[in-house]
Amino acid sequence: MKDRFDYGQNPDKTQGGELISSYECDHQTADAEFLLSKAKYKAVTGREQKREADVLCYQIRQSFAPGEITPEEANRVGYETAMRWTKGKHAFFVATHTDKKHIHNHIYYNPITLDYTRKFRDFWRSARALRRLSDRVCLENHLSVIQHPKLHSQGRFLHYGQWIGEKPPSARQRVRLAIIAALEKKPADFTAFLRLMEESGFAVKRGRGGVVSFLAPGNDKYTRLRASTLGAGFDPEDIRAVIAGERPLPELPKDAPPPPRQVGLIIDIQQRMAEGKGPAYERWAKVYNLKQMAAALQFLQENNLTDYDALAAKTTAAVDRAHTLAGELQTTEAALSKVSGLMGAVVDYAKARPVFDGYKAARYSKKYLAEHEAELATYRAARAAMNELLGGEKLPKMDALKKQRRELADKKKALYAEYRQAQRDMREAVAVKANIDHLLGLTDRRDDKEQTR
Repeated sequence: MKDRFDYGQNPDKTQGGELISSYECDHQTADAEFLLSKAKYKAVTGREQKREADVLCYQIRQSFAPGEITPEEANRVGYETAMRWTKGKHAFFVATHTDKKHIHNHIYYNPITLDYTRKFRDFWRSARALRRLSDRVCLENHLSVIQHPKLHSQGRFLHYGQWIGEKPPSARQRVRLAIIAALEKKPADFTAFLRLMEESGFAVKRGRGGVVSFLAPGNDKYTRLRASTLGAGFDPEDIRAVIAGERPLPELPKDAPPPPRQVGLIIDIQQRMAEGKGPAYERWAKVYNLKQMAAALQFLQENNLTDYDALAAKTTAAVDRAHTLAGELQTTEAALSKVSGLMGAVVDYAKARPVFDGYKAARYSKKYLAEHEAELATYRAARAAMNELLGGEKLPKMDALKKQRRELADKKKALYAEYRQAQRDMREAVAVKANIDHLLGLTDRRDDKEQTR
């Protein structure tokens, strides 16, 4: 890591180090700081990744067209890109190189968050998401971007559809497949089902409250048997219902199809031309606007919107639905948090109650208090939390609380899927309406009226 940082901070490339900016770290000691944060992460979370799979640092490279930007401005754009990509939760530094015809940035950021509780995890299509963010920042700063970057894999990489087909199944998928295979053998009861899982090579762990987890061969992390982890139909109650012949075998969850390309806002060509964009940009903008208006027309046809008022009404309805679902999601999350907190308080109360009873039996002895101060503090905190969460109501049984939490978790999952779709619908409708407004000149006329007033 130090070699990479030394390359990025090369004074011959960064004007003697003047073109280096940092966030929540000293770029000269960043390698030691990043390594120290890993030790703190392990101390805080108790988690440690295998050496060969661990990531010490992530790097982003960002280039600009020759003659388009000054070195200082390039460093500022790189800093803004890094801040928006990490959301201010990770330390980073930006080194701007001027040794090539094209000025470019090397951005290094720490995978560990500033509070040492989480790690950045690379995700599918993260490169595409990063490129879109970088393009957005560049456009906001009136810089050119590559519209259709070519991939230079030369056949070395698989198309995602081919890759996912050849990729070995995940641990969760292996558990799902093993569960279905065991159920197909028609076990007599749940115990026989667990025995079949063990015979197929899975370790079975039973926890408190009837919790069951499976460890797939070759893995070091257990997968819990529940719908929120494995999908609908994979709760212990569902498995027992299948064994009893009361419901069919659970189905493997299907990957959602990729969302259609979103409609973007059309570009005001005259305004951009006034800012000094050249003929090439004008040609690109006209093509881009044509594509956006074609997408808007397709949206109107698919939704049978024959007049402007219908479009405005649909846009308003889409916005209202997204806001309504957001409110329902927040309410459900609050209820789920309350039930989970109450269950935790009940468990703590039950564990510490015998200690409190002993304290009473000892007639509130100071010696007993000193010996069991932590347990008694837990008891008092749990009792206070229960009183606050119950608000004078009767404490439900633990089975009822578990059922309520499971129902709320399922509701949250369903609401979140609806909310994400509603957000996409809202963004598309708002973009189409804005494009139609621009085409019809409604926005301009509205601005003119405001100026006349």
